[in-house]
Amino acid sequence: MLRIIWLIFIVLTLTRCHSDLTTSSSSVIDLSDLEPLPIRNDDIVPLRVSVAAVISPRGTVESYQPLLDYLSKALDRPIELVQRRTYQETNDLIESGEVDVAFVCTSAYITGHDEFGMQLLAAPEVNGESLYYSLLIVPTNSTTQVIEDLEGHVFAFTDPISYSGRVYPEYLVRQLGKRTELFFSRTFFTYSHDEAIYAVANGLADGAAVDSLVYEFALERDPTLSHRVRIIHRSPPFGIPPVVVSPNVRPQQRVLLQEVLLSMHENAEGQAALAALGLEQFKLIDDSVYNSAREIIDEVGPLSS
Repeated sequence: MLRIIWLIFIVLTLTRCHSDLTTSSSSVIDLSDLEPLPIRNDDIVPLRVSVAAVISPRGTVESYQPLLDYLSKALDRPIELVQRRTYQETNDLIESGEVDVAFVCTSAYITGHDEFGMQLLAAPEVNGESLYYSLLIVPTNSTTQVIEDLEGHVFAFTDPISYSGRVYPEYLVRQLGKRTELFFSRTFFTYSHDEAIYAVANGLADGAAVDSLVYEFALERDPTLSHRVRIIHRSPPFGIPPVVVSPNVRPQQRVLLQEVLLSMHENAEGQAALAALGLEQFKLIDDSVYNSAREIIDEVGPLSS
């Protein structure tokens, strides 16, 4: 009798299991279904961008934010802005792969390209050209007319490796057969071009050398500067500070970034972002454009901080 009851129990159990499998068949995953899984936005790795401190940190955020917002939307990817105080620190971020793309100065690009393979991505265009100048500026009420008149005075450099703000004025002094550490009574670094302009305007320095693009942009934002500083020397044209990528960036990502930058002037949002920086568009540029600056960098040689 117990044996019969036990057999009935086994039959009922197997029947129930079969029923459960049948009713749950609709929830079985079909491995042939290749529909991609939805991507959570917070799972996307941010594009890490660095902007060399050509202008002060506050000015950098204010001026570059529309461009960063545009890139984020165009790439459908969050942007992480990574800032450092000096141009060399920005180069270090690129070399180590801690940032993917950066806006750097001319000498920072030349150094990065020659030392670890920093790659050109695009160059901004202003007034129909991708060139800029180093401007030697003094207070408006100064009697200084040429660089020789600044001997024995206080001079503001922008960054230890800035081309327009450090290398080129060093070159001018070397052309006089002298060295800046003996030529000027004192020098100091402002770590941005707009701060160097204000150092001269406010009487903290008797002279400075600054990026012509930043100078023109600063005068647009603060017209009173035109009454406080004046230009006594303009350099020959040099290749404009470019947009670069780390040599670690994947080729596909490099191409995508380049396409977004090169086409942004073709739509209203992109034009607005460019206008916030005083730019017309981005364009392709060849490394040879920087050869004239390379020659001066080689002639000046290594500079101490």
